Order: sequence, then structure tokens, then C-alpha cells
Amino acid sequence: MALSLYVDNDRWRAHQQTVIQQFPGIVPVCKGNGYGFGHERLADEATAFGADILAVGTTYEAARTKDLFSGDLLVLTPFRKDEEPVPLPDRAIRSVSSVEGVGLMRGARVVIEVMSSMKRHGVTEQDLPRLHAAIDEVRLEGFAIHLPLDRADGSDAVEEVIGWMDRLRAARLPLDTMFVSHLLPEEFAVLQQQFPQTRFRARIGTRLWLGDHAATEYRGAILDVSRVAKGERFGYRQAKASGDGWLVVVAGGTSHGVGLESPKALHGITPRAKGVARAGLATVNRNLSPFVWAGKQRWFAEPPHMQVSILFVPADAPEPHVGEELVAILRHTTTAVDRTVDR
Repeated sequence: MALSLYVDNDRWRAHQQTVIQQFPGIVPVCKGNGYGFGHERLADEATAFGADILAVGTTYEAARTKDLFSGDLLVLTPFRKDEEPVPLPDRAIRSVSSVEGVGLMRGARVVIEVMSSMKRHGVTEQDLPRLHAAIDEVRLEGFAIHLPLDRADGSDAVEEVIGWMDRLRAARLPLDTMFVSHLLPEEFAVLQQQFPQTRFRARIGTRLWLGDHAATEYRGAILDVSRVAKGERFGYRQAKASGDGWLVVVAGGTSHGVGLESPKALHGITPRAKGVARAGLATVNRNLSPFVWAGKQRWFAEPPHMQVSILFVPADAPEPHVGEELVAILRHTTTAVDRTVDR
């Protein structure tokens, strides 16, 4: 009895091929928990579709992945002079976001990140004159720009990249390769057409692995079912049942990421109102679980345990039975499953 990730392999791989065709020279990203699939699975997929480079989040991930993928490994987290040294093969490429960082990477393969409107990290336009001498000491693999997902100010992603291409060209810096993130296929095509001498390489994770939501499904197995009457006490905290029904013990708890949620950026009145409503319900211990039974998300009976969750299913719903599975609406990047089932 497990929390399982079911994968429709034909559909999942068909979607991968669609993205690969939209972004020639794609750099698949495998970071964090491997987008719910794990590093080994995604490294195998990248190898199968012929990727020559795999992007990972940190040097620690690169060290774990180097035996899973035989091509180049691009570390996305920028180098810092006081970081813990992690032994990596020569095929590892480090991202660098400062002139000083480039100077400390003598002899290494590097990608230089430029500062985008994300304002997260990167060299600035004022840094460019000082890059000339610095890049002579490294093996420059290209420049990179990490773009925001939303553009509330109406700005244009292509124009932002073009602006940086013009600045780099004016500074007489090599523009053989530009790594980009968060572009639409048509935007990527426009850039490649406008700068035919530069090879654009899109670093893509979410769109590649998770773009077809119907290709994957989480399910938790029912481990136990107990009848409960209104007012009857149960659980660690001996809370009272809110009505007649069943307490359903389902595989999937905090160790799997169940009940853990990342903060959301809410836009508009309706999403904000829903957020306020959820917060209000939480204050009276009413928390909606990610598990679905008979077409509805069911409430946690109490906070999820480490490996299981206890749900309350009211008496007007069909009776759950041990061995059945509940679909779970979970975020791939925060979920760890017991098993993956290929279909």
C-alpha cells in the first residue's frame, strides 16, 4: 500500500518530443527532486532523446548525477568563492554571475549569467568592460539569461533578450551561445532567426517534464477505514467528528510532501478571497486535503502524519474500502512517492 505516481509513458514521451521540436538544442533541467520523477529517471530520459547536456541545480546534484548521465552537466546555481568544494568531472560547467567569480574560475568551463529583470543574480551592463580580461582565463561556454514568468508591466521577453544581445555585441564579447529560460516557442524562434550566428539553447524543466498534466497522476492507497459517529473522538488530539461518516487512513503523509504547500502569488479579487477563506477555515482546524474521493477533495480529519493521512468522508458519500486508491492533487516538485508505476 503506497503513495504512487502513475505515468502514461507514451503520452509523457510524446509531449517531450513536442517540446524538443519546439526548442532545438534544448537543455533539459533535472533539479530538486527531479520534478517528482527523480534524477535517475530524468537522466535516463535525457539520454534516450539524445541530450548532450543536462542542467542541475547545485554542485551536490551534479555530483550525484555524474554517474547517471554521460554528457555535460550545467550547474545552474552560480559559483561563490566561499562555497564548499565538491569534486566534479571536467564535463561539469559552472554558472558564474560576477566578474570576480569568473576570475576565480581559472581554467574552468563557465556560463556567464547576465542580470535580467528577475534581478536575482548576474553581471550588469557596467561589468561588461571588465569581462574581457576575465574570460581569457576560462573556457567560456556562453552567456545565459533567466527571464521572469510573468510580465505585469507589459514588457516583452524577446526585447529583453535582444537588449542584452546588443549590449554584449557592443562590448565585443563572444556571442556563440546564449542559454535562455522561460521563452515561448515562437519567441525562441524569433531570436534564432534574428541572430543566426548565435546558438540559442533553452533550459527547460517544468514545460518538458510536467507540461502535459494528464500524463501523470498521484494516487494514495486506502490502508484502513473506520466508522465514526458525530461527536465521537479520534486521532492524536482526540478531536470530535463533525458528523457521521468514515475515517479513512490513506498512504501519503508529510514525508511524502502531503500537507506541505509553497506560498502562492495571488492575482485578482477572487483568488485572494479564496485564500482568505482557506486561512479562516484553517483557524478552526478545517484543512482541505489533496485526496479526492467520489469526485470531491476531502477534508483532513487531523493534520497529516509522517507517512499517512486521515481523512473524513461524510456518510452521504460512497463508502471507501481498503485497497482502493484516491487520486491526489499534489505538486510534483514537493512530492516524494513510494513508487512509480508505468502504464
